Amino acid sequence: MAASRLMFLNLPVNDLQASIAFFTKLGFEFDPKFTDENATCMIVSDQAYVMLLVKDRFADFTTTPIADATQTTEVIIAVSAEDRAGVDAFADTALAAGATPAKDPLEFGFMYGRSFNDLDGHHWEVMWMSQEAVEHGAGGAEQAA
Repeated sequence: MAASRLMFLNLPVNDLQASIAFFTKLGFEFDPKFTDENATCMIVSDQAYVMLLVKDRFADFTTTPIADATQTTEVIIAVSAEDRAGVDAFADTALAAGATPAKDPLEFGFMYGRSFNDLDGHHWEVMWMSQEAVEHGAGGAEQAA
């Protein structure tokens, strides 16, 4: 098995303070050591982080145009929830904080998810999967369901 790795996702944002307020409402915290007027480090877990960068700062790291996430999907970001109620609570909080629905809820019995577009149009999904599906894969969960 490969060594565990840290993950850093970088997202361009229009208004850093609005994005911080939005993601704070969803329960995320930010690392002040990596926060200034142009960027912040949102802590997803002890191994996953999202760098929110104002577009001018984000542009320093790429040689191609920055996608307008309100017009095209450049990435789908998925986070987990402890249970189905956690999926609904997270998605409902995001929508109340200014997100827009991305698509209809996903329902497979062993897996449930909802999605939304954040303030900058980035597509987020919040998912719950039964422990059996996590341990045995979706095929085994479907047969057990």
